[in-house]
Amino acid sequence: MKNKVTIIGAGSVGATVAYTLVATGSVAEIVLIDVNVEKAKGEALDIRQSTPYLSPVKIYCGTYEDATDSDIVIITSGVGRKPGQSRIDLTQTNVNILKSIAPQIVQYAPDALYLFVANPVDVLTYVFCKITGVPRNRVIGTGTTLDSIRLRTRLSELYSVNQKQVHAYVLGEHGDSSFVAWSTADISGIPLGEYEETLTDREKLTVTPYTHEEVEEYVKKSGGQIIAGKGATFYGIAACVTQIVNSIYSSAYTILPVSTVLEGEYGISDVALSTLCAIGKDGIVTTLTPRLSDEEMEKMRHSAEVLKGVIAQIEI
Repeated sequence: MKNKVTIIGAGSVGATVAYTLVATGSVAEIVLIDVNVEKAKGEALDIRQSTPYLSPVKIYCGTYEDATDSDIVIITSGVGRKPGQSRIDLTQTNVNILKSIAPQIVQYAPDALYLFVANPVDVLTYVFCKITGVPRNRVIGTGTTLDSIRLRTRLSELYSVNQKQVHAYVLGEHGDSSFVAWSTADISGIPLGEYEETLTDREKLTVTPYTHEEVEEYVKKSGGQIIAGKGATFYGIAACVTQIVNSIYSSAYTILPVSTVLEGEYGISDVALSTLCAIGKDGIVTTLTPRLSDEEMEKMRHSAEVLKGVIAQIEI
């Protein structure tokens, strides 16, 4: 692998992803592509001038042809919902953008892994597979990775422990029908429901009382709070993209909740949504189907039906 990444879309998300990849030394070369060429040039120059104190990454504004030999293509391009615009209308708009991008990028980077960040990420991941024929293992949606780190952040606060020791996942759609897989959550291998009773000194390591509903509301609404406060969310998703990119370049497989086209997992097919996946240099090496409770299984199926309902209303 050449440690070369192409990012399509140099807006707040794309530029922050590029900067984070440079800051963490994750890649050797980054191509920024955007219809607003001057914006992409400005972002590339600004980031390039930070490299003496970060990592010696080659970063520049380019064209689709410059994406040749990219290991990974990250697609962040799309538009946000406008006032009065329905979810279906927004989905069709971004699908149309994807349909204009896909043949151009696949022409020059036919063997790349494709990482979708733009929303609705599950639908775009599905549509890209359908219109290009790129195998599902090489098409990854960021899916519920962002939802899951929001969940881990909140649980770490409630349990007063390091975020890295909290293992908990949001699955399904990256959207309103997502759900927390509480039955699989643990802290350092101790099931969440048993953790507090294992503490020998509860005064020194306190657990803040909470309900599942409160935490789920935090996960689903915190993105909206960020947007209301600053206009967009981009640091969290940049961290997620960097984690996925590092997982691809790692010598060991990493398990993450990403969006992929299901082919019978949990009895669900022909739709993309998030389940746990092992990620490596070939993309998604295998999906995992951890045992879910009956209620969680119902939520997973509901999430699939919601997404299939959206796909049925758009023109691919």
